[in-house]
Amino acid sequence: MNIIVNYFKTLQWDAIVASCFRVLLILFGAWLLMSIIKKLLKRLEKYLLQRGQVEGEPPTESAKRVETLVRLIKQALFIALWITVFLIVLKEIGFEVGPVLASAGIAGLAVGFGAQNLVRDVISGFFIILENQVRVGDVAIINGTGGLVEKINFRTIVLRDLGGIVHVFPNGTINTLSNLTTTWSAYVFDIGVAYKEETDNVVSVLREVGDRLKEDEKFGQLMLEPPEIFGVDKFDNSAVVIKGRIKTKPIQQWTVGREFLRRVKMAFDEKGIEIPFPHQTIYFGEASKPIDVQLMEKYK
Repeated sequence: MNIIVNYFKTLQWDAIVASCFRVLLILFGAWLLMSIIKKLLKRLEKYLLQRGQVEGEPPTESAKRVETLVRLIKQALFIALWITVFLIVLKEIGFEVGPVLASAGIAGLAVGFGAQNLVRDVISGFFIILENQVRVGDVAIINGTGGLVEKINFRTIVLRDLGGIVHVFPNGTINTLSNLTTTWSAYVFDIGVAYKEETDNVVSVLREVGDRLKEDEKFGQLMLEPPEIFGVDKFDNSAVVIKGRIKTKPIQQWTVGREFLRRVKMAFDEKGIEIPFPHQTIYFGEASKPIDVQLMEKYK
């Protein structure tokens, strides 16, 4: 018991109280700085949204880009802040930070050789975000896999495909990235009709269907302009192919495209325009005599 009492008597309580007070001040300063960072990030978010509107960027697109960028900046600043606070607190309670930093530097150098892929992923992720290549909520094709972008981190991008499967791509391994929903989207269609049909009449019917779709209360607001009919694109095996495009708001191309095709089918049926199916003509050569085929009905 006397040993414990003597130990507490030897403690420099003035220094301990002063050190605790400084630690509290450091933590309060960290909290205050964190609050300031949050306010500055909110101002930055508002500024970036306003700049996007001035540049003519759709509000939804601007919001996705700004949300992704601000979230990652916030993560990086908070990590740096709390690491700094942790080291300062260690120094205040009597730990020598110098050797810790030196050891961390040596360990970091050793780990760096084995973490080259990690560094590559982080650098690639930084430029993906900086160049605004893709944002949360976009539909993208990454390395041949398509899906909805659910998360963008400094190291990875997370996609969820139509079947609900989640795909995680390290940023450094991304070789091809195709964004299907930047600013506006498009549904490209190829309509095949029989060779006997008058193509100008078919184009006229397609334009009529497109104009009615643009005037529709539900689907018209998803379209940016009436469908573009480019005309005859190619002669296929059993059809004349007419190509066109519908510009829509981002991610709405499939909704509008399906409705357009449904209405085209109904219009073709009404006008008697034939949508051909693959068929073959058998030719036996000039030396062969024609085969006489007769259809016989059986009567009961």
